[in-house]
Amino acid sequence: MAIRLPALAEPGASFIYGPSHLQIFSELLRRKLRGRSTIAYFEGHVSSRLGLHRLNYKKDARGNPLPATGFELTAREWARLGELVLGNGKYHGRQIVPVALLRDAFTGSQANPSYGHTFWLNQQAPGGREEDLERMLDLPWQAAQWTDVCICKDAPADMVVALGSGYQRLFIIPSLKAIIVRQGSNAKFSDAHFLRLVLGRGS
Repeated sequence: MAIRLPALAEPGASFIYGPSHLQIFSELLRRKLRGRSTIAYFEGHVSSRLGLHRLNYKKDARGNPLPATGFELTAREWARLGELVLGNGKYHGRQIVPVALLRDAFTGSQANPSYGHTFWLNQQAPGGREEDLERMLDLPWQAAQWTDVCICKDAPADMVVALGSGYQRLFIIPSLKAIIVRQGSNAKFSDAHFLRLVLGRGS
């Protein structure tokens, strides 16, 4: 089982993007919860408090959740998670997620300053090297250079992004108090171009 395998590197020393990390975390959390479902925990502590009930999610053959595949949410439902982030863990005046946990989620590593805990970061802007993250993730992990990458040079450096498969996006920009949800399936979609159009910046 993957959870029993030794780590290949110290935390933060190497960056390999993939679903296995969340799957292992989910199993570790399940054990910490003494068998209680990780989804039930998330629903009880986070999503239900945002008014999101009966989450639809994928499972493996044994009925275990596949957290890397995310949830099925409408744009308005996804925006509620954006409100939670903008509120520093508060939603409608109620503290749901500790501020310190969000701060950790939005802190990159030495191996990849542009990725926190499941959130992509634009903190290298405007001086960073603008890259298409989808293209970068398709490269062999040894060939991907993440040290100075940004999502969009013309977007604020405090922007954080949740990237979903099929070009689903949740952009959160605290300095502008902005939440932007993009849902679609256009394979020619560009984060940087889209953000310039929405924010009215650059060409």
